[in-house]
Amino acid sequence: MSVLEGLLKAFGNGSVEVIDLTTPLSRDTPILNLPEPFSNTVGLDLSPVSDFDDAGPAWAWNDITVGEHAGTHVDAPVHWISGRDGKSVDQIEPSRLVGPLVVIDKSMEVADNPDFLLEPEHLEQWQEEHGQFPANCWIIFRTGWSTRGGNAADFVNADEAGPHTPGVSVDGARWIAKNASISGFGVETVGIDAGQAGNFDPMFPVHSYLLGADKYGVTSLRQVDKLPLVGATLIVAPLPIVGGTGSPARVYALVESA
Repeated sequence: MSVLEGLLKAFGNGSVEVIDLTTPLSRDTPILNLPEPFSNTVGLDLSPVSDFDDAGPAWAWNDITVGEHAGTHVDAPVHWISGRDGKSVDQIEPSRLVGPLVVIDKSMEVADNPDFLLEPEHLEQWQEEHGQFPANCWIIFRTGWSTRGGNAADFVNADEAGPHTPGVSVDGARWIAKNASISGFGVETVGIDAGQAGNFDPMFPVHSYLLGADKYGVTSLRQVDKLPLVGATLIVAPLPIVGGTGSPARVYALVESA
C-alpha cells in the first residue's frame, strides 16, 4: 500500500480526522478595522449574476468582493514593509503551506488577561516539554478567543485605548522569526499581532519580524481546542492571487484519532 493509499484509508476508517479551522466567511465576519487616518479593507459582499431566473434559468452564481485580509486569511511577506521585496501570496511554495502543527495553549492565561503576550520563555518551555519544533512547522497560538467570534464587539474587545486581544511580545516575535524550523504562525484573533501592538516598539512586531523573515501568518482560526499540542498536520490553502499581499484561506488540520 502506498503512502497516499494509506492516508485515504485512514480518512475512510476515521483513524485520521480532518478538522476545519476556518471561520465561515460572510458579510457578518469580523474584519480588522484600523483607526483614522488609515484606510480599511472590506469584508465579503455577494452580487448575484443569476439565480435560476431569466439571467440564468438553470444556474446560480455570484460575483464576490472581498478584502485580501478578511476572515481566516494568510498574510504574505509583501503585506508588510519589512517583507515588501519578498513573496506575494501566489509565490509561497505549496510545501511551506503544509507542515507539522505545534499548538501553544495559553487559553487559561488569556481568560484572566485579554492582553496576554507570548514570550520567548513560553516557546522555550514548550520545547522543554515536547521536544524541538519540527522542520517546516506552523505554530498555532491557542487563546480561546474564537469563542467570541459570533459577536463582532466581543471579538474586537475595544475601549478608548483600542482593541485588547492576546498576541506576541516584541521579544517573542523576534524569537519566532529567528527560528529556522518555523514556517508560519496562526492565531484565533483577527490579526497576527496583539490588539495593543500599535503601541509596541517596533509597532506590530509579528508582522514586522515574521513577514520580513519569509514566514507567514494565518488568522481567525476556529476549533483550535480540538487540536493536540503536537502530532497534527496543518494545511493552509490561500488563493494564489498574483501579486496579492494575502488571501482568504481554508485551513485544515489532519489529526490522528487517539
